[in-house]
Amino acid sequence: MIYADYNATAPMRPEARDAVLAALALGAANPSSVHQSGRAARAVVEKARGQIGAAIGSRAADILFTGGGTESLALAIQGAVLALDGKATLIVSAIEHEAASKAAAYAGVPVETAYVGADGRVDLADLGARLAAWDAGLKGTPILVLMLANNETGILQPVSEAAALVRGAGGLTVCDAVQAFGKVQVNAALLGADYIALSAHKIGGPQGVGALWHRAGAPLKALQYGGGQERGLRSGTENVAGIAGFGAAAEAAVRDLPKYAALAKPRDAMEAGLKAEGGVTVIGEGSPRLAGTSNFARPGFRAETQVMALDLAGVCVSAGSACSSGKVKRSLVLLAMGADDALAESAIRTSFGWDTKPEDFERVAGAWLEAARRTVLKETV
Repeated sequence: MIYADYNATAPMRPEARDAVLAALALGAANPSSVHQSGRAARAVVEKARGQIGAAIGSRAADILFTGGGTESLALAIQGAVLALDGKATLIVSAIEHEAASKAAAYAGVPVETAYVGADGRVDLADLGARLAAWDAGLKGTPILVLMLANNETGILQPVSEAAALVRGAGGLTVCDAVQAFGKVQVNAALLGADYIALSAHKIGGPQGVGALWHRAGAPLKALQYGGGQERGLRSGTENVAGIAGFGAAAEAAVRDLPKYAALAKPRDAMEAGLKAEGGVTVIGEGSPRLAGTSNFARPGFRAETQVMALDLAGVCVSAGSACSSGKVKRSLVLLAMGADDALAESAIRTSFGWDTKPEDFERVAGAWLEAARRTVLKETV
């Protein structure tokens, strides 16, 4: 099997697995307990907090552990709105993950859209003009929600530039760095955001654990209450084993950043072959992208058909559009970029990562071309 769906979840790194097993070996250990068993668990949690803080160039104290990237985004978006007593307007980019867009939709305040161009990057001129005319008395504090790397296309966003515009208007920025973390450098100070959402399983850590970097002094209120863990902002007994694996994965991923960047060369070669032999369109080809992500489309070759054909060939990929109850859902990301329906319905995503072999790219391309030869002409008749 060729696994080419790292953006969905990455295989667990051996360093993370070892850390999880070591934490489980502690036995009954609640990190809030004051006895030696509890102190041992607390030490594991705090070590991981330091590892993740170091990975993004921040203090360990600014890291909050959560149950995943989705929860981190909800806490940042809705927690900031609560802390501002609802006197805010959210500006959500048109290409955000549903974890962000839906958290914004249920935040109880007005939501505006930050548009992107055909290159898949946020329109800074439009955003700047809107913020320059911002009426805080009418709209409250502007809160921008902008991801660093798009999960479908891998296109990188100018977060630092956008955050500077928002800061100039007295606003706040929530950055979804779930797909970017561990693949490109993520530095809290350089990004200029006030909240940064992270997830373990995208970088080879365990599923079900995430983190939120929270700039000291940025407004934030808890969404759940209980024992007051995580500075009272995310109550609930910490997932010690998951957190341990997250810390180890973060350390390993940052160490391996050059190896991930090197995936761009075989990725580009794969795309060149698919364009020449398969007539595909590569989405975001001219934009800065994650090295291991390739989103491409062949109008007339439906995305769900491609996914099934590749699965039968032993290749795991994801669709840029999905089938639900027999109806195709076109990729909202591609539509926001101005793609037509034919392109949006035929886009698939391949994504590679820490355990990818050079020959995996060639095998994915070969399997796709074979599936296309057997299917495209039939579907386009």
